[in-house]
Amino acid sequence: MPRRSILFSPGDDAGKLRKAPETNADVVVFDLEDAVVPDRKPAARKTVHDALSDVFPADCEVCVRVNPVDEGAAEDLAVVLDGPTPDSVMLPKTSDADDARRLAELLADAGVDCPILALVESAAGVLHAEEIAAAEAVEALIFGAEDLAGDIGATRTEDGSEVEHARQHVVLAARAADVTPIDTHFPSYTDDEGLQREAKRALQLGYDGKLAIHPAQATIINEVFTPTPARVEWAERILAARDEAGGGVFVVDGEMIDAPQIRQAERVLERANAGRE
Repeated sequence: MPRRSILFSPGDDAGKLRKAPETNADVVVFDLEDAVVPDRKPAARKTVHDALSDVFPADCEVCVRVNPVDEGAAEDLAVVLDGPTPDSVMLPKTSDADDARRLAELLADAGVDCPILALVESAAGVLHAEEIAAAEAVEALIFGAEDLAGDIGATRTEDGSEVEHARQHVVLAARAADVTPIDTHFPSYTDDEGLQREAKRALQLGYDGKLAIHPAQATIINEVFTPTPARVEWAERILAARDEAGGGVFVVDGEMIDAPQIRQAERVLERANAGRE
């Protein structure tokens, strides 16, 4: 299943949780962390538990964002997992591979085998991104720009230059470990042009998807991360020419083609096929 758009819904809002799978998002996240104030977390756990029972089976991936491993993840899972198992679990503020391993142990102790989507949103997390991505249960690496900026004392700007190095580093770490790289959210949910611009930049950098904080954002994100018919046709020509050439370097549209372009063409078709699922 594709992970182009990943939509958050607050864990203490039963109505939004039940409506989330009806949106265009590829992944919906029932959020027990930042979207829920501390004194409402116990009630939110029960709300998420009940919502999981109501929405399964869903046409999208249903994920639960727990609290960090030292700040309530065990308590979250004790309630949430007493029923239908989510398709995945998101770990916020992942600072190193040990955080991911400890969450995996909590899941294993509960008899649950589901992937971890690790949020990298601190200086330590970015610097340890390679080992986090390589942790056994991790299936996606997510870049969190807003928390990172706060952690390092950066001032957020429209062009995002203050976090660009970290943004690119997370892609490299994810690709090196062959896990899915997912880009940070775009905070202005009424600025469609800005979101489209940021999503296109993420695609250029190599990301496979982007976080969303409003259902309308999911549609725009999906459009950006689904290859155009022209792009698909280009990829099909590349791979057809490869098969005809039988190996080595060959020419398509006056361009010398070898392994990097072939891999790019394969990724284009992977994204196109994912968008049809």
